[in-house]
Amino acid sequence: MAPPGNEPGNDEDYIDIDDTGPDGLKGADGGYTWEEEYKRSWDVIQEDASGSIQSSVAGISEQRKRKRRVRDTEVVQRGIIRHVVVVVDQSESMAVRDLAPSRIHAALVELEAFVGEFFDQNPISQLSIVATKDGLAEVLTELSGNPMDHVGALRDKANKDLAGEPSLQNALELAMHGLRRAPSHGLREIICVVGSLTTCDPGDIGQTLQALRHAEVRVSMVHLAAEVHVFRQICSETGGQLAVPLDADGLRDALMAMVPPPALSASRGTSDMVLMGFPVKSVAAAVPTPCACHHELTFAGHVCPRCRAKVCSLPTDCDVCGLPLVSAPHLARSYRHLFPEENFVEIPPAATAARACYGCGMDWADPQKPQPARDAPKPAAGGSRYQCPACRHVFCLDCDIFIHETLHNCPGCA
Repeated sequence: MAPPGNEPGNDEDYIDIDDTGPDGLKGADGGYTWEEEYKRSWDVIQEDASGSIQSSVAGISEQRKRKRRVRDTEVVQRGIIRHVVVVVDQSESMAVRDLAPSRIHAALVELEAFVGEFFDQNPISQLSIVATKDGLAEVLTELSGNPMDHVGALRDKANKDLAGEPSLQNALELAMHGLRRAPSHGLREIICVVGSLTTCDPGDIGQTLQALRHAEVRVSMVHLAAEVHVFRQICSETGGQLAVPLDADGLRDALMAMVPPPALSASRGTSDMVLMGFPVKSVAAAVPTPCACHHELTFAGHVCPRCRAKVCSLPTDCDVCGLPLVSAPHLARSYRHLFPEENFVEIPPAATAARACYGCGMDWADPQKPQPARDAPKPAAGGSRYQCPACRHVFCLDCDIFIHETLHNCPGCA
């Protein structure tokens, strides 16, 4: 029986579920209107004539590579001496398995790759790791330029005893306390990898935000679940960036986007001259001598030009006089961020007479032909080429990404 007031004669009181148009429940394509807001990613995978989905998977990989190849090449003043604190969430929410095998394992794998890439592109910078769980924060590694210490801490400590909720305020306060020792000429940054939608803080996090702005600390976050308002506000007001990856590849891209040094803000003004030392490598002696960094007897090392103390590896700060010790290759790798390589221009196949990629030697007519330097399958012969605007040589997509992300120099220009 129809409810009162909805008798058959009152047609205006009924809703026709088959209505189409902007005011109806049906969309223009025949589906419901709320379904149009979501991307049906599973429809992208299509089988070919033989029933294989390899071509669709290769197409998705090609799209990811095309997104990575567009980079910021603007020549601006950047801080090449960075002091970064990585905050890792160790709460119960990191045990969720939406990222295989779990959020914490996926985050640790990508963080290990981030640490290696960070020191490869920022050799005169320093990094520290802080973990938070049960409403507390703990320092896993102090600020240092040794990547093996940080990778070892991630493998040994960061994936154990997930418990409670994280404390964003305690983690930021502890990270700021460690950054107070950093010199004023370097950038101070905090990168948080969080999976919890809540935070257990002892006080007003707004005061912590004001302290971050006063200390000129840049906070960036990677949230593995969803965008949270307080996280967005902290990143926005400190000049950082917030990323919410959908999968492991998105997590890797979000972390790798934070590897290049950011541009300096106008409030920092001009930079001062930084005193550095270029130590001389001592040859292996017949009698071992103690090093100033580990207090152990070693045969070889690097001698500080100021106090003649010996250190094991570079770059580092002399433990005796505090002088930053670097080598010429370290400065060269850091200085290249000030003048980045230009993006290659995508051109159609008919716009060039080159028969092979200048980088790997791939034959455009036979992309699947094994090459001496690379045996991986190549894109289709009809794919686009990428041309250097300076030397006009043509490269494939894989070589374009390798040149800009690893080599940082065009082989044709060199």
